[in-house]
Amino acid sequence: MVVRPIAGLAIALIMYEVAGSADAADVIGPAAYPPPARPMSFVSELRVGASVQDPWGPEAGSANITGEILFAKPFTTADLFTSYFVPRPHLGGSLNTRGDTSFAYAGLTWTIDVTPRFFVEASFGGAVHNGKTGDVVPVDRAALGCSPLFRESGSIGYRLSANWSVIATVEHLSNAGACGQNRGLTNIGARLGYTF
Repeated sequence: MVVRPIAGLAIALIMYEVAGSADAADVIGPAAYPPPARPMSFVSELRVGASVQDPWGPEAGSANITGEILFAKPFTTADLFTSYFVPRPHLGGSLNTRGDTSFAYAGLTWTIDVTPRFFVEASFGGAVHNGKTGDVVPVDRAALGCSPLFRESGSIGYRLSANWSVIATVEHLSNAGACGQNRGLTNIGARLGYTF
């Protein structure tokens, strides 16, 4: 009879579907233990370097020792282009070796890869400093007006390896006209970065 082969075929198809949808552990035994996921580091990168203090201003002729910590992005996206708009938070400082203006800063950094090795960066945030803020400022010191100040920077970097990079940076601090004096401070420097 025709009914028996059709019923047998239907039962075979049902069994195939059940076996196909069953958990792999039920069909072929337990899966191998997956390797632990690499934990995402809270710190993304460390940078140390030096800069020339305000070469066109009253504090010209002195140098700074600089350091910066960049933290991991708060979230990531699957799309590379969109990920460029997600910044990394940063904390940093600049210690003047002659006793002129030193400062600490915090903000956000955006990094864009131009090639696999070359990248550009922009950052924005705020800084607190020990510079001169009064109306009467010595001629060899920058009249910064107040504290805190805005801080912006632009950088060009080159990756020496997967972990190491060199970065040339120009940074500017000012109060954007919010205080009486606004001479500002512009520093030029280079840093060595280590990415975790």
